[in-house]
Amino acid sequence: MLKSLTPITLAAVLAMTAPLAAQETTSEDTGATDQAAGAETAEQAEQSGSTADQLLDLGEPVNDGPKLGDRYSKEKHGDWDLACIRTEQENDPCSLLQVLAGPQGNPMAEVSLFRIEQQGGQAVAGATVIVPLETLLPAALTISIDGAPAKRYNYSFCNPLGCVAQIGLTQGDIDAFKKGKEAVLSLRPAPAPDQIVEMKLSLSGFTAGFDVVDVVKQ
Repeated sequence: MLKSLTPITLAAVLAMTAPLAAQETTSEDTGATDQAAGAETAEQAEQSGSTADQLLDLGEPVNDGPKLGDRYSKEKHGDWDLACIRTEQENDPCSLLQVLAGPQGNPMAEVSLFRIEQQGGQAVAGATVIVPLETLLPAALTISIDGAPAKRYNYSFCNPLGCVAQIGLTQGDIDAFKKGKEAVLSLRPAPAPDQIVEMKLSLSGFTAGFDVVDVVKQ
């Protein structure tokens, strides 16, 4: 699509053409000043014995990418991000990530998932679920998919970021995630243990993301 001039741009062009004569008058003085500055720099280089590269700033490439230790989104799969950590290795470690919103729409929890390869075990995937502090830990975390009976998972520990549940997912769990549309994570707040806080986990894009996420070998 062709770009068009905005009214502000047109006004700027009109403003620039009005004092054109004055600019032409002063352009000679400006050119003389620039030449004097260039001659001064050359004279400084000659007197100090320095090279032009030492006196002049040659600039440096601007790298707006993730820095060492930063988490970044490598790919997007529906409502999931393939979130990786920048390392010095050739391949950065990645997990399947989704941030969950609370009842007010603010970020409240996150689910970070990876595949597991092990001999004779039930878990084919693992997930780290981080929920807010002041969660009632004995009530545990429950996860239900499309209204099916929920499964309960215990919390492992709490840190300044939140309380963490490290859960294992069986092949049956993963199949349900792939077929489902939405999971609901439920917890109870410690200050109000009679209340239940529910957070929705979208399963859009889960299958594609799960197929490319890192495999942790046991």
